[in-house]
Amino acid sequence: MTTPAAHGPTDARAAAERVPNRVQRFAVVGVIATLVDLAVLVPLIRRWGFDAFTADLVSVSIATVVSLLLHRLVTLANSPTRRWFEEYVGSYLTTLVGSLAVDVVVFTAFTRALDVQSVHGLVISKVVALAAAVLMRATAYRSVLAAVVLSDQSSPSTPPPLPADRPRLSVVIPAYDEADRIGHTLDEVHRQLAGVAKRGGVEVIVVDDGSTDDTTERAAAAGADRVVTLPENQGKGAAVRAGMQVATGSTRVFLDADLAYSPDQVLSMLKLTEAGWDVVVGSRKHTATATLVQAGRLRQLGSLAINVLSSVVLLGRYRDTQCGLKAFRSEAAEAIFPLTRIDRFALDIEVLYLVERQRLSLCEVPVQVANSEQSTVRVVRDTARLLRDLFRIRIFARNGDYDVPRSPTDRTSTVGSSAV
Repeated sequence: MTTPAAHGPTDARAAAERVPNRVQRFAVVGVIATLVDLAVLVPLIRRWGFDAFTADLVSVSIATVVSLLLHRLVTLANSPTRRWFEEYVGSYLTTLVGSLAVDVVVFTAFTRALDVQSVHGLVISKVVALAAAVLMRATAYRSVLAAVVLSDQSSPSTPPPLPADRPRLSVVIPAYDEADRIGHTLDEVHRQLAGVAKRGGVEVIVVDDGSTDDTTERAAAAGADRVVTLPENQGKGAAVRAGMQVATGSTRVFLDADLAYSPDQVLSMLKLTEAGWDVVVGSRKHTATATLVQAGRLRQLGSLAINVLSSVVLLGRYRDTQCGLKAFRSEAAEAIFPLTRIDRFALDIEVLYLVERQRLSLCEVPVQVANSEQSTVRVVRDTARLLRDLFRIRIFARNGDYDVPRSPTDRTSTVGSSAV
């Protein structure tokens, strides 16, 4: 049995304290560019008599050049996000020109409709035009990046040969107060994956998430190859991370202890990772999914809310972010899980975010799900925690906690290269 060092709130607090850098620089550059815009616009109209269209076209063009230079030299000087501007310069320039056009059209229409002449009125008109341009630019950027993510995720790489010195498959089972059923769970895992055990080997890892019962002892007695015991209850995310970081299999999958997903469903995911897909995720919303036991209405509504809220962080259009059945090639798991920070249910979203950021391929597959009446999920509490963690993911990203070294590799070896 293994007791890892606790991964607690200390890391999160330290990261939060270091946040301001890039965000503050971005805000300062935005303010400077806006002041330059107004400093040129107002005199052109009031002192030199330019019409609104021409004046705004000149002022916003100058402000944009200033903004681009400052962002390149200051805001994005050490950011992996800069790579997006370098790789997709055509899309960036198209979006930029479009946002300039929106700014000019909205400002011109606003000032002419209201016959604005005062400095106060021009400033208000400009703020409205800037807001419209920012909204258009953000929407367009997101659409372009979403297309990039879809392209990356749809392209499996050439798989390397399976190494002989490691198990073919590792199964990680996070467990909290599961003493009554962990033995049955492990029996089913061993029985349903016996074929893989004979042809390459299966490593079964149970992570006891600070249980108050004898989950650890019963897991060991039931034949777990390794039992990792967390010193206190930290959450599903912490348990999955702990298990994934000690797993040694060529493919690594995590599976719920309540067997909401039967272990034999891992077999189809194993085939896909061995065919070159970096990550394979189950989806309860897939058209071919079969629900054997329905979840309660409140839990279904919570799941729907989570999928909607996840768009705050994710670019991809995932049908189900929270499915408790996900598989990873070893290289992908080793690139993703050491970077994770979330301890509870939002880990699934954090993992998908890192999949996007590191440009890994991803395949969604249907599942058979039998929802357990003994689930440890508490819908209202866990949804609130997840919403908080979504914002923490954005903070970690802006702070650079998810940055990894860039390497000029081709698509067959992109694991670990940050891009999005």
